[in-house]
Amino acid sequence: MANETYNVDDVFGVVREVPLNYVPREKVDQAFVEALSRTNHIVVYGGSKQGKTCLRKHCLQDDDYIVVQCSNRWSAADINANILKRAGYEITQSTQITATGRQKLLAKFTAGIFGASAEAGGESESENSNSATKTPLELDPEDVNDIIEALRGIAFQKFIVLEDFHYLSPETQRDFAIELKAFHENSDLCMVIVGVWLEENRLIVYNGDLTGRVIPIDADHWAREELRAVIEAGEELLRIALPEGFKDKLLDNSFDSVSIIQECCRRAIRSAGVFQTQEQLTEIEFDGDVRVLIKEVVDEQGGRYNAFIMNFAEGFQDTRLEMPKWLLWPILTAPIADLERGFLYADIRRSLQSAHPEGQNLNPGNITQTLQSAASLQVAKNVKPIVLDYDATTRKMSIVDRGFLIWLDNQDRDDLLELAGLPKCGS
Repeated sequence: MANETYNVDDVFGVVREVPLNYVPREKVDQAFVEALSRTNHIVVYGGSKQGKTCLRKHCLQDDDYIVVQCSNRWSAADINANILKRAGYEITQSTQITATGRQKLLAKFTAGIFGASAEAGGESESENSNSATKTPLELDPEDVNDIIEALRGIAFQKFIVLEDFHYLSPETQRDFAIELKAFHENSDLCMVIVGVWLEENRLIVYNGDLTGRVIPIDADHWAREELRAVIEAGEELLRIALPEGFKDKLLDNSFDSVSIIQECCRRAIRSAGVFQTQEQLTEIEFDGDVRVLIKEVVDEQGGRYNAFIMNFAEGFQDTRLEMPKWLLWPILTAPIADLERGFLYADIRRSLQSAHPEGQNLNPGNITQTLQSAASLQVAKNVKPIVLDYDATTRKMSIVDRGFLIWLDNQDRDDLLELAGLPKCGS
């Protein structure tokens, strides 16, 4: 490794693959690896750009799993159909109808056996020493038992990773949480659910029977020494030394966002005229203000954050109470420290009743309904990654995009309230 040459952009910054300065975290990576050796499903959760996908790519070999990228338009049946596709089945529509009125699927699996082609399906039509040809399976995509049998029929043993699970509607998440119990009880299949939220019991809320059958992995937590280790690993690869004061201030003001730390280091190094591994240890000079550098990085997302405020305030449709707009009130008026901790339902209700035109007459049910649909509203408005999430278990609303906190801390709140169509503070 000592003689290797690396580009700065391949070491620091946000990259598609696992960054070269990846640092395993004992409480995260070790827990994930141990969970993989068990028969439970795994839920990897955390804020946006906090290393969830990198964790999976680092700890699993490509041949060990398939990935299904979830879509906000999917039902549980769509998830099942896509699992079969990624497992190798060719899916077509059947002329038969399920009990719920949905078309059944014809699933045909084709794989090379001794260099020949074999199709796995229902009853065998012909066999020879090299291959077996079978009729396609006719199955109900809404019946988890059919999916399990189809995967068992091809001896499928890989992990099934469901990325962006938070994009699914709450109804679909709930439906699939019900299916997860069947996958656990009736097969050896293991699901790895990856989602942007901050509570460990999200799926158990949807299905209490998953208690003991799901292992939560908190990928959001970064200890200060782990973030420092990320910087130092990059320094070693590039044979450079960043100023200690720079690193300390970066760690102090980044809200524990590993992606912001990565990007700030990349820019600081490039601004010093260093673009790849140095022949000998080189000290990097940085004379700027670290807070300004962080602000520059976050401000590039300013257009997205402004769009989030405007689109979220619009809601799904015009309503008399305009609850999505008013849900932004406590967010746009609270101190950053409060936002970092998150808002309990009681605090949200108190804030809204003090500012909403309905006052104390504001129906708590309307508040709860708006909170529960916050994630699906953002998905419908194409807010990616999402900014807000609500935990129905702890009744707590959290900011899951740490860059938003830094950005908000540098904005004129009255301007943002006007952008959302809300009155200014004190008016």
